[in-house]
Amino acid sequence: MKVLMNKGDMERTLERLAYQVMEKHEDLDKVILVGIVRRGVNLSNRLAKILEEKSGKRIVQGTLDISLYRDDWTSLTAIPELTASDIPVSIEGKHVILIDDVLYTGRTVRAALEALQDYGRSCSIELLVLVDRGHRELPIFAAYVGKQVNTARSEQIDVLLEELDGADEVRLLPH
Repeated sequence: MKVLMNKGDMERTLERLAYQVMEKHEDLDKVILVGIVRRGVNLSNRLAKILEEKSGKRIVQGTLDISLYRDDWTSLTAIPELTASDIPVSIEGKHVILIDDVLYTGRTVRAALEALQDYGRSCSIELLVLVDRGHRELPIFAAYVGKQVNTARSEQIDVLLEELDGADEVRLLPH
């Protein structure tokens, strides 16, 4: 196991990502952060807090459960645990920033894009990820990347978050 990011690294990375979002979106009133369940929601909460502290504006947030939109859900050995998606405002005319922990093949993001269509038509949808590990199977890219890591397909990236795991750390695990 190799530690790629510790707690301090993650805090600095999220702050940098928040500044990048503010640079691109001067009017944060038209931005909605949408975290993909599970870890994307926690990262969205952290990012919203930073944005609110820096801008003095309230940041609208939502959560998105993509379980039923996955292209592999019928082949999973375990039944997916469903949670309710919650996007509290219309996304019409808004800039949605979709947030997840790791970008890998792009299939999770494809499912999220499909799920977002049920909420209307936004001005734009951008992707923000803590780690991009490559190996795309679909033509998907992140507009905001915390850390780019070259991995082998056999390796695994684990993102631990204090809210869920009791610690903040990003790990590279061999397989």
